Amino acid sequence: MPRQLFVTTALPYANGHFHVGHIMEYIQADIWVRFQRMQGHRVHFVGADDAHGAPIMIAAEKAGKTPQQFVADIAAGRKPYLDGFHIAFDHWSSTDSAENHSLAQEIYVALREAGLISVRPVEQFFDPEKSMFLPDRFIKGECPKCGAKDQYGDSCEVCGAVYSPIELKNPYSALSGATPVRKTSDHYFFKLSDPRCAEFLEAWTQDGKLQSEVGNKIREWFTKDENGEGGLSDWDISRDAPYFGIEIPDAPGKYFYVWLDAPIGYLASLKSYFAHGGPKAKYGETRSFDEFMADPAVEQVHFIGKDITYFHTLFWPAMLKFSGRKLPNQVNVHGFMTINNGDKMSKSRGTGLDPLKYLGLGMNPEWLRYYIAAKLNSKVEDVDFNPEDFVARVNSDLVGKYVNIASRCSNFIHKYFEGNLAQLGSGDESKLQEMIPLQAVISREAVIAEALDKREFGKALRDIMAAADEINQYFDTAKPWELAKDSAQHAANSALHEVLSACMEGFKYLTLFLSPILPDVTRRAFDFLGFDQPLTWAERATPVTTIRKYEHLMTRVDPKMLEALFEPPAPAVVEAPKPGGEEIAPTITIDDFAKVDLRIAKIVNAEHVEGSDKLLRLTLDVGEGRMRNVFSGIKSAYKPEDLVGKLTVMVANLAPRKMKFGISEGMVLAGSHADEKANPGIYVLEPFPGAQPGMRVR
Repeated sequence: MPRQLFVTTALPYANGHFHVGHIMEYIQADIWVRFQRMQGHRVHFVGADDAHGAPIMIAAEKAGKTPQQFVADIAAGRKPYLDGFHIAFDHWSSTDSAENHSLAQEIYVALREAGLISVRPVEQFFDPEKSMFLPDRFIKGECPKCGAKDQYGDSCEVCGAVYSPIELKNPYSALSGATPVRKTSDHYFFKLSDPRCAEFLEAWTQDGKLQSEVGNKIREWFTKDENGEGGLSDWDISRDAPYFGIEIPDAPGKYFYVWLDAPIGYLASLKSYFAHGGPKAKYGETRSFDEFMADPAVEQVHFIGKDITYFHTLFWPAMLKFSGRKLPNQVNVHGFMTINNGDKMSKSRGTGLDPLKYLGLGMNPEWLRYYIAAKLNSKVEDVDFNPEDFVARVNSDLVGKYVNIASRCSNFIHKYFEGNLAQLGSGDESKLQEMIPLQAVISREAVIAEALDKREFGKALRDIMAAADEINQYFDTAKPWELAKDSAQHAANSALHEVLSACMEGFKYLTLFLSPILPDVTRRAFDFLGFDQPLTWAERATPVTTIRKYEHLMTRVDPKMLEALFEPPAPAVVEAPKPGGEEIAPTITIDDFAKVDLRIAKIVNAEHVEGSDKLLRLTLDVGEGRMRNVFSGIKSAYKPEDLVGKLTVMVANLAPRKMKFGISEGMVLAGSHADEKANPGIYVLEPFPGAQPGMRVR
């Protein structure tokens, strides 16, 4: 009977686009799912956006959107990443779906009826500047366990400890930077410390469903010190309004903490998939979601990063167990993506691998799928990306070994045998099977299948490439170019024909082995081998009879692509501010400036100009022994009587200008904004005390 598998990856938080860590996890899960399907098993592979929480609410507010619209816009940008890297989820949903609202409330009610929900007052941090209770992720400080700085209010990314926000040392608000104050509010708790939970989890986490290093880590979380401190703690599952999330039944103004409903989103996405008829269309599945999940044969498999182990190996199984639901069969934990021997990726330093930039540069997505797979195993180890190693491994393994077999053989087969492979008679059916290329792959097929099933992808690829090496060495030893010189070797089933046919049969097996990792390249390779669709594992012995015209399956990596990929981003072009609303005038020389004669002037008199809404008539003393008459457009800002007796600055050598109201003999200087409607105000220049009429401004 085929296995029935329900497979998920961790739900990405819907406040940003995918990063390479997401893509690594999805590639790992996608490879495993494709292998299981190739084996004939039924797999439902679903994902969803983690859409709730205060960070979403705050980001949406800043963007001028509703939280729902904000999340929808993020979700709309997922497809280029998934399609670009050939990641084939069956269904993608959101934790804000109707299915998740109902399932979260149902599970909560079941836990409450089981006596595992309690309510008690909680002192929590309140931002006095923002006038709101601070979510865990908006409080930062020093980890109370290891002292690491700038850790969030719910868990430490350095030591993995989980704690209450008020345990943080030197806390501060990530929203305003203010030191938060403490306020009390009633909170709802899942009683993880209940002896029933502890007994169940101690057994479930140690029964082989988890990797050994994960099980060992979890043992630490159960352990109490000599003072009786430590061990499992009750889990705060509520948050106060305002909050974007799912309301707690019978608790007005209270919402589920995002980590309660997020994993339930796995079930909700599968339920949505069933509601849309996906399983029926794919496998002829006639059962409902509830009937499917009630089947003991159904396996529930999760792929997650090591930073969320606590939630998935303690809270999640306990929630499922005591709400009467199926438990996970596997929780596969992986490490992070690093670069150059363990450094953290950083876009600002030019060491961040941007998935869309990778695709935009024309880099083959299957190069990255292969490289990641070659680095992955079933342990919780980081995957390190080294650009030089990436180029060498892809060019050597995929082009120099795998693709090379097809390109080397195809010309000979088409030139001498019209694309047909050797057809052996009934008396020697096993002849090809006994040849080195077939022995290279058949002797390894069971080991490769087991490695792929156990997520030992790196081991599987080492065996696949070892087989490819043997096939290439066999080709070199047989020297088909020498055999081809003998025209007698151009006959069907000749030694030349058998050598080439054996190599192509070996290439077929390599293509099958690589198909979960390289779905696009191997699809085209199967087409080249004359198959209308890729072979399944059960069909692996189907012989190749006629090959089609060979077309390049894969090009080499150009190292310059890696240089472009990791080129530090250009500094953001910051538009120069326009002081006063207008750009600085073109540069002048000191000689140009000297042509403008600026003088200190005393306003002897000021009066309105009849018939003008803007002008005042100023009588100015510039130390010449006479008075000057100047019209100035400052009426909106000044009363005439307020100006009399003041000193100001004027352009003394400006040519007199004849106006409707008389002759203006200069210009008084004043400051104003270019956009006077938006920034009203005129400010006449006024020298410091001590200046005298006639002094030149230099």
